[in-house]
Amino acid sequence: MTQTPVRRDSGPRFGPGAMMAGPPQGKSLNFKQSSRRLLKLLVPHRVAVWTAVVLGVIGVGLSVIGPRILGHATDVLFTGIISGGIDEGVSKAQVVEHVRAEGNGTLADMLNAMDLVPGRGVDFDALGRVLLIALGVYVAASLFSLMQFRIITTVVQRAVYALREQVETKLSRLPLSYFDGQQRGEVLSRATNDIDNVAQTMQQSLSQLMNSVLTIVGVLAMMFWISPLLALIALVTVPISVWVTMRVGKKAQPQFIAQWAVTGKLNAHIEEMYTGHSLVKVFGRQQEAAEQFREHNEALYTAAFKAQFISGMIQPAMFFIGNLNYVLVAVVGALRVASGSLSLGDVQAFIQYSRQFSQPLSQVAAMSNLVQSGVASAERVFELLDATEQSPEPVPAARVEHLRGQVSFEHVAFRYTEDKPLIEDLSLVVEPGQTVAIVGPTGAGKTTLVNLLMRFYEVTGGRITLDGVDIAAMDREDLRSKTGMVLQDTWLFGGTIADNIAYGADSPTRERIIEAAKAAHVDRFVRTLPDGYETVLDEDGTNLSTGERQLITIARAFLAEPSILILDEATSSVDTRTEVLIQRALNSLRSGRTSFVIAHRLSTIRNADVILVMEHGSIVEHGSHDKLIASGGAYARLYEAQFAGAATD
Repeated sequence: MTQTPVRRDSGPRFGPGAMMAGPPQGKSLNFKQSSRRLLKLLVPHRVAVWTAVVLGVIGVGLSVIGPRILGHATDVLFTGIISGGIDEGVSKAQVVEHVRAEGNGTLADMLNAMDLVPGRGVDFDALGRVLLIALGVYVAASLFSLMQFRIITTVVQRAVYALREQVETKLSRLPLSYFDGQQRGEVLSRATNDIDNVAQTMQQSLSQLMNSVLTIVGVLAMMFWISPLLALIALVTVPISVWVTMRVGKKAQPQFIAQWAVTGKLNAHIEEMYTGHSLVKVFGRQQEAAEQFREHNEALYTAAFKAQFISGMIQPAMFFIGNLNYVLVAVVGALRVASGSLSLGDVQAFIQYSRQFSQPLSQVAAMSNLVQSGVASAERVFELLDATEQSPEPVPAARVEHLRGQVSFEHVAFRYTEDKPLIEDLSLVVEPGQTVAIVGPTGAGKTTLVNLLMRFYEVTGGRITLDGVDIAAMDREDLRSKTGMVLQDTWLFGGTIADNIAYGADSPTRERIIEAAKAAHVDRFVRTLPDGYETVLDEDGTNLSTGERQLITIARAFLAEPSILILDEATSSVDTRTEVLIQRALNSLRSGRTSFVIAHRLSTIRNADVILVMEHGSIVEHGSHDKLIASGGAYARLYEAQFAGAATD
């Protein structure tokens, strides 16, 4: 049976420590380690990744060959135009000698390097063949790139799917103390916004980064093939580009860390204000809540602006460097054509290659802000995955086949923090079928006691046994399947009333659901609703009253038929008449079951077999109602104070 979880942060919190969830903004991001860990998500898909790499090599290789082919087309066209302007019957050597004799040696060298056929003109058949080859090459390159992108998309989505599963599994293994120390909005932000940002980063950057690197390598090889001198000139700007990217990226990274940390705080604040909307209005804190929102929103705006502005400086700088490279290549290339060392088509191809060379560098630099943002989010997710888990389940786990319900606390000690003990040397034996009421002032340790029994927290000393079996040796799920809880804070999920009641058992019949609803007095108000048991509740059940929501949680416990029952202020939100009816139902439910009842209304626990009075984590009195009243101790004082206050009211 799945139990109703304890919700410790159901309302808004105000004060100095209310909005301090999430990592500190000053914390440095271990970029390399987090990047490697992020890439490890792709390891299970390495075959697909290598397939994408092969497709990328082929696609980029074809794209790189394209300008060379177009350069040959330029040579065919240019040579044809020059040839057409020369009289037919004159040889190429005669033309070159004539031009050199006129004192134009540079032009003579250029003509000598060309494949001139005087009087022939442009060979359109050859030009057409070259252009068709270029078209086929570019179409093939696009198809290979498309296949690569599809594979990368599949790999990334599967990797993120696995990451979400890891987070979901991790959340189920985290102890209650983790959630007590975190705002729900902060945890939700890591599990949703940060993972979405990681997915977007990997999707946009992985294929582009892969193709950019392959393009740089391929283009560089072609540039050295055409002209080593021009290639070396083009490489002059690379160290400048790397230096600019590293300098700007180092300044942008802290801003991305701050951006996602503040995003988590803003989400936590919005979630708190939404769930505690009524409380905010009751205490007139709308203005304060709005002011806190403005502060978080302003902090997010500032961090996001700085992160995007600083990282956005990379691309304009890279464009400037690329244009500088373009000018150098054009000037030196023109001189090489004039000297006859290179053809015009070679220079045209080289200029295209220089553009292709600077473009992926600019893309890699422009992606740095996206990558930094994604890695910052990844680290927040990894922090969640690295959080200390609850102790592992024992193997093999002890089991109680026929549970009688004897519960024993043997010298139990517990503390939430090391320096503040709450429970010390507590011993208690509850016999099967007994009803134990636990009373005492707020903070005495009443709820803590049942949380220890449910293993929401682990004892720091002593042990708790169930029918003589140490619960620490039992599987948590097995232990909790034998226990039913009805809490003061109701918990409902989005779904019908029938679904919410059925949450307490595995595939119950409709008849059993209605039977449990009647026993908990839910049936009487459900039948007044237009859709009856099919009435859809929102996640907070706000379309029902507080008392009606609590009745549904009681019906859920009825349906579960647990061996041990825990009632934590289970009737605190119902009216007096309904409380009487519920008490009768709970008396029936407790029959034959070991029950722990936490109550502030002492009138509701008068018939308990044993009443424990707790103060400061210790049991100061125990016994029946009559015995404790007669002793005139702490319980008698609580009883008298409560009813004296009621009489005064």
